[in-house]
Amino acid sequence: MHRALADAAGLSLGDGSAIAPGPAAAPPGWDGEQRGEAGIHGVPRARRWDAVVAAEAPGLRGNTVHFVTLDDRTIVVEEDEPDDALAPLADAIETRLATPYRAEAVRRDGTLWGVAGRRITVVSEPGLSGEEAELVLTSSGWELTVDGQHRLAHVPALEALGRIGGAREAVVRASRLADDLWEVERAQL
Repeated sequence: MHRALADAAGLSLGDGSAIAPGPAAAPPGWDGEQRGEAGIHGVPRARRWDAVVAAEAPGLRGNTVHFVTLDDRTIVVEEDEPDDALAPLADAIETRLATPYRAEAVRRDGTLWGVAGRRITVVSEPGLSGEEAELVLTSSGWELTVDGQHRLAHVPALEALGRIGGAREAVVRASRLADDLWEVERAQL
């Protein structure tokens, strides 16, 4: 009982049991009580969207739509929706986000939609067949996998992206958007 009262008051009983002063003891918990630890902890998650807006879009049939808008404002839609019906969604997200971008829209109420978008990188890789590609660049060479199969094809656009900034080792993942256009992500090893 004495120890609990002394701890609650921040007092020492002379046996070294007092709460240590200093920065670690300073931040309070969510309820305002001192915890001796940071109030927010854990592994932070990467931000999923670069912009989120609301828009009116009366011509859409479904409740969710996913699309990519290219630099020339061509819209590549994943669901069976008329391209011109997506224009209000694209116009709304483009007030906050430049092309090219990937967007997801969810119907909120009637014709009101929530639209979230994130910037993407798009490259042209003529002659590469398949839907998914992964290029692993190392100091000793490269390895290309397309749709789970190893390939010996030369992919200059993907290789150039992987070698940005003089990187010797990187992974480039690509997903076909349309024709020779690929959405790509790069990670340096």
